[in-house]
Amino acid sequence: MEIVKNKTKNAEYEKRARALVAQMTLEEKAFQMVNSAPAIERLGIKAYNWWNEALHGVARAGTATVFPQAISLAATFDEDFIEEVADAVSTEGRAKFNAQQKFEDFDIYKGLTFWSPNVNIFRDPRWGRGHETFGEDPYLTSRLGVRYVEGLQGHDEKYLKTAACAKHFAVHSGPEDLRHEFDAKASVQDMYETYLPAFRACVQEAGVEAVMGAYNRTNGEPCCGSKTLLQDILREEWGFQGHVVSDCWAIKDFHGGHGVTAGPEESVAMAVNHGCDLNCGELFLYVADAVRKGNIKEERVDEALVHLFMTRMKLGLFEEKEKTPYDDIPYTAVDSEKMQELNLRAAEKCMVLLKNENNLLPLDKSEIRTLGIIGPNANNRKALVGNYEGTASRYYTIAEGIQEYVGHDVRVLVSEGCHLYRQQISNLSMGKDRDSEVKAVCEASDVVILCLGLDSGLEGEEGDQGNQYASGDKPDLNLPGRQQEILEIACASGKPVVLVLLSGSALAVGWADEHVPAILQGWYPGAQGGRAVARVLFGDKNPEGRLPVTFYRTTEELPDFTDYSMQGRTYRYMQTEALYPFGYGLSYTRFVYKNASLSAKVVGADGITVKVTVSNQGDRDGMETVQVYVKADQAGTPNPQLKGIRKVFLKAGESQEVAVTLSISAFALYDERGVNRVAAGTYFVFVGGTQPDRRSEVLTGQKVLQCCVDVENALVL
Repeated sequence: MEIVKNKTKNAEYEKRARALVAQMTLEEKAFQMVNSAPAIERLGIKAYNWWNEALHGVARAGTATVFPQAISLAATFDEDFIEEVADAVSTEGRAKFNAQQKFEDFDIYKGLTFWSPNVNIFRDPRWGRGHETFGEDPYLTSRLGVRYVEGLQGHDEKYLKTAACAKHFAVHSGPEDLRHEFDAKASVQDMYETYLPAFRACVQEAGVEAVMGAYNRTNGEPCCGSKTLLQDILREEWGFQGHVVSDCWAIKDFHGGHGVTAGPEESVAMAVNHGCDLNCGELFLYVADAVRKGNIKEERVDEALVHLFMTRMKLGLFEEKEKTPYDDIPYTAVDSEKMQELNLRAAEKCMVLLKNENNLLPLDKSEIRTLGIIGPNANNRKALVGNYEGTASRYYTIAEGIQEYVGHDVRVLVSEGCHLYRQQISNLSMGKDRDSEVKAVCEASDVVILCLGLDSGLEGEEGDQGNQYASGDKPDLNLPGRQQEILEIACASGKPVVLVLLSGSALAVGWADEHVPAILQGWYPGAQGGRAVARVLFGDKNPEGRLPVTFYRTTEELPDFTDYSMQGRTYRYMQTEALYPFGYGLSYTRFVYKNASLSAKVVGADGITVKVTVSNQGDRDGMETVQVYVKADQAGTPNPQLKGIRKVFLKAGESQEVAVTLSISAFALYDERGVNRVAAGTYFVFVGGTQPDRRSEVLTGQKVLQCCVDVENALVL
C-alpha cells in the first residue's frame, strides 16, 4: 500500500497523534481503547465506533450491495476481481459513512474500520465459520486476502479509503462451542507453513491497517494477549505498524474461559502489555486502574493510542471536510445499478460446475415446456447471503431467478420439497408432507432443478440465533434433514435432474455424484444469486469457478475436529481420494494445455517462469483458471501445492501462451523450527486447469502437464 511507503506523511500522522495523546488524562486514554470511543470535545475529538464489518459488502447498517460470501468469491480464483469487489465495498462504506456523519450518527457499524477479511485457513469442513474465509489453501488465501485489503484501503498516497483488518490471529478454525476455552496446539512447522502465511502477506504486502486476535489460545497463550503472536511475530518479525484489536469480549475469556488470569484487571494487563491496542468490549476501562497499580506502564498505553489515532488520521477523520478524495462519494453510490451489475458478475464467476454427464447443461429453453424447481433452498433468501451480511434492496432466489429468465416461455412448478433440516415442514403433519407434491412436480416436468444444501442458520458463528446445531459447526458433511430422501425421489422419477447446492462448505454428496447427471455448486452467491444460477444453467454464462476447498467422500475420513495438526488435512496433506478435489471445476467448453516449459533448468535467485499454451477447443467462449503447483521430489514433503494462478479468457478456437513466474519462495518449505528452506534437489512443476491428482484427471479427462527443475544449492530465506 502506497500510504505505508509515504514515510513523510506517516511521520506527520505519528507526530500529530503523539501530541494529541499527550493532552489526555489517564481516564480519557482508557475510554479511547474500547470500540465505542467517546468524544473529547476539548480536544476536538469526535465519538467513534471502531466496530464495522465488510466481509462481502457493508454489513449490518442498512441497505448495501450483498456480494457473494467470501468462500464464494474465493471460488473465482481471480485476484484482480477480488480487489474490484473490495473497492466497490469500500465505496459503499464511504458513501454510507459520509451520510452518517452528516446526520451525526456515530453508532456501531457506522465507522470506516472494517473487521475484514477473515484469512483463517478452512482446515476442516465442519467449521461453521469456514464460509467467511477464502478456503483451505494458504497461497490462495494470501493472494485473495492481499487484494481484498488493497481494495478496501485504496491506493491513495496520503489517505486510506477504509481500514481493513486481518482476522482472527491466529490458528483459529473451530470448534465454535469451545472457542472461549480452547487451546489450539499447532507445531511451529504447521504455524509457518499453513496458519500464518496469509496474515504475513496481508501485513507485509498489503499494509493491512489492523489485525484482530482470536478467541482461543494458541499453544497455551490467549491469542489476544499472546507475546509470541502479537510481539515476537507480528511486530518484531513482520514489522507490523498498525493497531491490534481483540475479538469481541475475548479479553474476559482470559479469566472466564482459559483460566490463565485471576480476574479482569490481570486479563487487561496481559492483553495491553503483550500488544493489544483496542478492546472490542469494555474491559479496557480497567486500564486506568491497572496503570495506577503499576501493572501497565502509561507509556504502553500511549503507544496503543498513537496506533489508534494514526489510523483515524490516515482515514482523514481529523481533516476538514472534502480534504480527502473520498469525502464527496454520494449516498446514491449505494446499491446502484453499477453495483448490481458487478454483483451479478461476481455471482456468475463463483459458480462451480461439478458434474455434467452427457452435456445435460446448459439447458435449452426452447426444448423445455415445464420446469420443476424443488427443494428447501429454491426460495430461501438466507441461503443466498451467508453471515455478516448487509440488506439488499432486492433478492433473487433460485426460483425467482429462473422464473425471471424463462418468463412466460416455460411453465415453472415450484415445491419446497422438505424442510431444510427438520423431518416435516408443517408441525401438524405426520411427516413426509411434501413427498406427493415432489412426485407430482417431477411427473409434470421435463427437467427438474433440485435446490439443496445449507444456509447460515446451519453453519455460522457460535451464538448465532437460529443455528440448528447451537455451536455453529456442522456435526457431519451429510445433507441435513430429509434432503437426501427428496434427492432420491427426484432421481427415481426418471426425469433429468440438475442438483444445485447452496452451502458455504463442502458436503458429502457421493450418492449424488453417482446418480445425478449435473451438479452445480452455487455457494452463498449473494443477492443476485438466483439470476446468476439461471444464467449459468441456461448457458448465458460459462461456469468458471474452481473449488477453494476439498469435497470429501465421508465425514469419517476427517481427522478429529480438535486436532490442529495438518497431517491428513486439506489437499496438501490428505492421503485419501477426494470426491471433488481442490482447484477442480468444469466448463461448457474444452481447454487443452500444450507445450509446457520452464525458463531455466535450475531455479535462480529470481525464481523461474512457467510457460504453457492454452487452447479453447470447444464451441463456447470461456474463462480458464491456469493453476501452477510445485512438489519437492523428497520423501516426507507435502503433496503438490498451489503456487501460481492466472485467469485467461479465450474465445472458441483461440489459443494463448500463458506465463507464470514463480519466486524462489515457491520452492521453500518450513522445517520443524520455523526456518524457511529451499532444499537442494529436484522439483516437479505442474501446470493445468486443476491440481495434478488422479481424481482430477478422471473427472476432467485430462492430465496436468509436468516439468522438472533443479535447485543446486540449499538456501535459507
